[in-house]
Amino acid sequence: MSFTVGEHSVQPLRRILTMYLEGWGLAALTDGATLALSELVTNVVRHVPDRRCAVLILRRSGGIRVEVSDDSPELPTPPAPPGHSPDGGELAEDGRGLLLVEAATTRWGVTVLPERAGKTIWFEYDDV
Repeated sequence: MSFTVGEHSVQPLRRILTMYLEGWGLAALTDGATLALSELVTNVVRHVPDRRCAVLILRRSGGIRVEVSDDSPELPTPPAPPGHSPDGGELAEDGRGLLLVEAATTRWGVTVLPERAGKTIWFEYDDV
């Protein structure tokens, strides 16, 4: 699905992801997966000028993969180790979203989209 997101878009997307996880018998993944999706969509709201993105939820062997794509060429800054953040450390109010994604998922990454400006930020969560 591709759409323009705003401040109130996170909750409906969390509900959609929860519905898929429950339907696939993966309800145990809900807390971490919905947290990670919330952070990625919030990053679009905060950092992508037109707030347009596409969300893809995939069932894969052994778990799920969720992708959030946008047309912004700005790449996310990888999380700094605790205590090494140049933006104020552990008490900083911004820049912690990817730390949460990293903590809540099995793996995550960024794929630059060569066919157009933009990127896909994805995370995977393995069955528990």
